[in-house]
Amino acid sequence: MQEQTARLGIPYILPSQAQKHVPHNEGLDALDMMVQLVLQEVADAPPPAPADGACYGVASAPTGAWAGMTGRVAQWRDGGWHFLQPKAGWIAWCILDQRLRVHDGAGWQPFTHVGELPTLGINAAADETNRLSLSAAASLFSHEGSDHRLKINKAGPGDTASLIFQSGWTGLAEMGLAGSDSFAIKVSDGAGDWRTALSIEPSGHVATPHRPAARAWLTSPSTAPSPGTLIGFTDTAVETGGFALGAPVPGGVGNSLVAPVPALYLMCLSAVPTATGPLQVQVMLNGTTPVLGTGLQSGTPIGRKICVCGIVSLAQGEWVALQHLGSAAPEFGFDKTELSIVALT
Repeated sequence: MQEQTARLGIPYILPSQAQKHVPHNEGLDALDMMVQLVLQEVADAPPPAPADGACYGVASAPTGAWAGMTGRVAQWRDGGWHFLQPKAGWIAWCILDQRLRVHDGAGWQPFTHVGELPTLGINAAADETNRLSLSAAASLFSHEGSDHRLKINKAGPGDTASLIFQSGWTGLAEMGLAGSDSFAIKVSDGAGDWRTALSIEPSGHVATPHRPAARAWLTSPSTAPSPGTLIGFTDTAVETGGFALGAPVPGGVGNSLVAPVPALYLMCLSAVPTATGPLQVQVMLNGTTPVLGTGLQSGTPIGRKICVCGIVSLAQGEWVALQHLGSAAPEFGFDKTELSIVALT
């Protein structure tokens, strides 16, 4: 007849056994060590003053009273050490480590793997969409000796792998592969209107599709504006980033060209004379301040294009128009007297 249980090794009370309380009490002592197992620590040396009933995990190089008891549970009871051999898979809470330990059949190892988790919330509630949720002042991903990479993978070119930055749970910025294999940085006004500020194609080409830029000219007026008159614009091409024609220029012809954002702008002015007399065309800021000009060109041949470029600082809402001062009137129209402008910052 078997004298102890097959799995936990607890002694049976046998028929006609004398002092039946002995195996019964031994069984209770064994259960007291096993059930809801708590280890004070996992160590090689016995503690100097253990509390009665306290349990310890014996480490891989035990000494003293624990010599030869590698991997066992040691309990201080009735003034002496009692040992129990765990089986692979036993789990215990370690007070010193403040973590679970699992027995692998030889010793007590830190419990690090619980298989696949459907959701995980760290100080926050996870759900079926946000299966990993973290609420904290910061999070840290560090190296383990050298490099560290954070990988975000998507299924195909038309899918998205990105980081979204929110304020009050409203998305305001996004960076990553959003709906294509081009890396993009996007911003939003908070109402769901997203704009791509920067796009980098797999070839390495960098695009800024919302960079303010425009090419503006005045369709030839019925009469040539007199020298000193402000000359605005009636037509634009290329206009991006919010460039648009504004109000009619005061005392002149055409409309102003309004800066959509504060920036440094590269301006390129071209002027084509209609006569051989002196020609001077300049860009006027807000109708009063010259910021770029051809200078006085004396005796310029008819039809010869004069081009100048310069960098000008414009505030949002400021506007520009042209002004000619020489006796030779400029020829107006596309690819003649016109202004090209693009934001650099």
